[in-house]
Amino acid sequence: MEAFLHKSILIFFTSLGIILGASLLGSFAAVLVKDPPIGTMLNLAKEIKIWAIVAAIGGTFSTFEVFESGLFQGELKPVIKQLIYIFCALAGTQTGYYLLIVLSGEGK
Repeated sequence: MEAFLHKSILIFFTSLGIILGASLLGSFAAVLVKDPPIGTMLNLAKEIKIWAIVAAIGGTFSTFEVFESGLFQGELKPVIKQLIYIFCALAGTQTGYYLLIVLSGEGK
């Protein structure tokens, strides 16, 4: 159970870091090319959410293998774990996105 909790927390913060890091560095690049940085930052954060989820859970093929083995061999525990991992990654990306909205002042 402890390893499951550790992995869930790691996945959450990995997806959060991907969103924040990519968006902030992308906004820096926008400054360099004289585009509006806040709009670019929020646009990037919105566009890379799915990629942050995939990267945080370690790729998609292992996820599909777990679903396949769980559903077709009757083992539901790995499927539920994988769904929780996906939820943790999704929660991390949403947290990062909302954090960027609040910090940029767009969420008023």
